[in-house]
Amino acid sequence: MTRTVAGISVDRRTVVTVLLLAAGITLAANAPSMMANAYQLSVAIVILNYAVLATSWNFMGGFTGYISLGHAAYFGLGAYGTALLATRADLPSFVAWALSGLLVAVLAVPIGFASLRVRGASFVIASIALVLITLLVFQSWSSVTGGSNGLVVPRPFPDLLRPEHHYRFYYLYLILLGVALLAWWVIDRSRFGMGLKAIREDEDKAQALGVPTFAYKLIAFVVSAFFTALGGGMYALWFGDLDPVFQFSILIGAYMVLMSLLGGVRSLFGPLLGALVVGYALEYFKINYGDTQFHLVATGVLLAVVVLFMPDGVIPAVTDLVKRIRGGGETSIREMTAEELIEHNRGLEKPPETGGASRTSTEPREVRT
Repeated sequence: MTRTVAGISVDRRTVVTVLLLAAGITLAANAPSMMANAYQLSVAIVILNYAVLATSWNFMGGFTGYISLGHAAYFGLGAYGTALLATRADLPSFVAWALSGLLVAVLAVPIGFASLRVRGASFVIASIALVLITLLVFQSWSSVTGGSNGLVVPRPFPDLLRPEHHYRFYYLYLILLGVALLAWWVIDRSRFGMGLKAIREDEDKAQALGVPTFAYKLIAFVVSAFFTALGGGMYALWFGDLDPVFQFSILIGAYMVLMSLLGGVRSLFGPLLGALVVGYALEYFKINYGDTQFHLVATGVLLAVVVLFMPDGVIPAVTDLVKRIRGGGETSIREMTAEELIEHNRGLEKPPETGGASRTSTEPREVRT
């Protein structure tokens, strides 16, 4: 329903979206004051980290439909790049963080040139290979990366106690997430975003219609790698201790895919919702079943449920359900009988301007039973 307020046309759906967004921002901004201890704040930071990574992955997976399990490589490169620039080059922490993100984006260009020439399962395999290669390099190059012994990252706020340290990084992560969401929203409403969606629906047809498909995919790939690297660099500054086995874990890439699919890859807030659910679930399973691999089993079951029963994600599924309940969804012509189609056409028929019994083009000339 659309209403006019002060001469401006306002859609009710837009109003509801703005109100929900304002409520979400208010809740997120005041969340630290509602938490009982530093541990709960650290869990919130982990969930925000997952939200940044899932949103970053969605620049590629959501827009183009290319499923990458190798984004953990950019997460690890961003983390180690930040740490090495801060320790070896003696750069200020956040200068190293920003420069690391840019360097990973530059590195993603030749990687994209090579990997984006294949599609489907071949692209997935290429992305997994990238993670395994980077893991082996950073684990073996111990003289620079520390190898299996790990790498200690200098804290950007050395004078702060751990709770205050968490408090500050909570808002830094929140700002980074806001920037990533804003960038996704802008692309989604741009001509560039329309071209990416055309690639997702049918790449060959998009190319036939004049869309520079390879260039568009490469740009989306680089932007996705850039934000993923920023998330990894922020994690390095917050956590302060890096291990190549974790930073380049294939599970991190799988979590990005799961979170995005769970919430809905075609939705702005889909990956955010997926990060809330999956992030909290992972922390719960690790606390209660930390000595087992039960969290991996639960992750696999959740992914199977999403793919089988909600392939478009939670947000699109709920939206479709609301439309069906309200009866506002569009009815396909294939679901209408011949009699319903005739009545539908008569309802759309305009009354003739003259008094004659003229027949419009939408009315069937003859109905046979």
